[in-house]
Amino acid sequence: MKELVAVFDFGSQYSQLIARRIREMGVYCEIVRHTISEDELLQLDPIAIVLSGGPASVLEPDHPSMDREILSLDIPILGICYGMQLMAQMQGGVVKKGRSGEYGPASIEITRSAGIFQDMESPLHVWMSHGDHVTDVPEGFQVLASTRDCPIASMVDDGGKRYGIQFHPEVVHTPKGVEIIRNFLFHVAGCTGDWTMGRFAEESVKRIRDTVGEANVICGLSGGVDSAVAAARINSAIGSQMKAIFVDNGLLRKGEVDDIRTLFTEDYKLDFRIVDARARFVDALRGVTDPETKRKIIGETFIDVFSDEAANMESARFLAQGTLYPDVVESQSAHGGPSSTIKSHHNVGGLPEDLNFELLEPLRELFKDEVRVLGRELGLPESLLMRQPFPGPGLAVRIIGEVTEESLAVLRDADVIVQEEVMAYEGYGDIWQSFAVLLPVKSVGVMGDERTYANVVALRIVASLDAMTADWVKLPYEVLGNISSRIINEVRGVNRVVYDISSKPPSTIEWE
Repeated sequence: MKELVAVFDFGSQYSQLIARRIREMGVYCEIVRHTISEDELLQLDPIAIVLSGGPASVLEPDHPSMDREILSLDIPILGICYGMQLMAQMQGGVVKKGRSGEYGPASIEITRSAGIFQDMESPLHVWMSHGDHVTDVPEGFQVLASTRDCPIASMVDDGGKRYGIQFHPEVVHTPKGVEIIRNFLFHVAGCTGDWTMGRFAEESVKRIRDTVGEANVICGLSGGVDSAVAAARINSAIGSQMKAIFVDNGLLRKGEVDDIRTLFTEDYKLDFRIVDARARFVDALRGVTDPETKRKIIGETFIDVFSDEAANMESARFLAQGTLYPDVVESQSAHGGPSSTIKSHHNVGGLPEDLNFELLEPLRELFKDEVRVLGRELGLPESLLMRQPFPGPGLAVRIIGEVTEESLAVLRDADVIVQEEVMAYEGYGDIWQSFAVLLPVKSVGVMGDERTYANVVALRIVASLDAMTADWVKLPYEVLGNISSRIINEVRGVNRVVYDISSKPPSTIEWE
């Protein structure tokens, strides 16, 4: 039985980052809704609990809370920011609104170098982001650290099992944050850190076989890393019971269909079929401009295509997808938590309610880098595993406004140039995603001494580890100039190129 750490989601944008930090230390964790009951939690049998931060205030009447009985369990708990305030308040401590909040870097003075602060010296640089703070610790607790503006920056109970910290150890702005989390996991909770992707791979095979039984599976294969690894994992578990379907939806990049055909008929052979549904998707999107509506239409049309294919496959009860953790988080608040919906991913929030399949999502709890590690365990080619992410709705969410055959042609030609130039750049390995976006505006230009009124293309090139956060890449001017010059000269109907220099958050990576 694997060790499991339960991360309670109180709406923090960093909940996923907490989970990543824990898994990076070889300890498996899952994010759970903050309303989980004591009985439900005990079924998970967690070795430790982490209470995330969150945007709410425990001083508000309807603030996110938790089952009080969980705080009485003999399980180590680490409360972070809001999690510390909630834990303190529920156990008799006092939380008040500060005269001024703490936002940004701060230095804490450690009063006792033990437990989560083992082998650490003061002052310790941390990252604060809070308006409320604990003014009186609960009975049976003592202060562990403080700052000038926050007298109780950390607390611990007398038993040394319940810790609260007002700062965020999961962000890179807290230099010793990883060590603090490690101390909690290994010195306080007694974790062994023996979770590996190889172990996950073994467990997932059994889980797939137990779930599917004798039924058949249709696997939606996009050709990207996620769906390919999902297909390989399921194929190794149930073999001929799975049929991979690649839907040519007319929203793909130039040459994509031929690349996919070669990959899955020669490089990594699967029971594989290409379905031409180009006209079906483009017709369904005619006149649609709202991005959420686009995603839902695409999700529903995919299901229609898979349903048609299932009619030709006996006992096709399951639809398999390469859904990842970030897809789930952005499509709907994690496990019913208070996080805001950012956008519907076509394979999560975009699915119709009357789905005629049971979903099989073997990667649903993994991040992108973990999926790549799993792919290597399965023997998939490195050329596939290191492909940049490509959105399920394809170019439809990179055309701002209505999707037409004409706009698709313009964007395909522009995107090929972006890929060629970026791949030739020596820093390509540090880029997470690079692509072109066709904007719904036209601008005046001069070409060949004649006035033009043509399309504008935006470049989006970002660096990231897991798509939960991202920053724009500071490409050399020469590279940007080459991309701009080639697009304007080689793509008919474009006379202006702009560069998107926004990070995530507050922006998302894709424009829609």
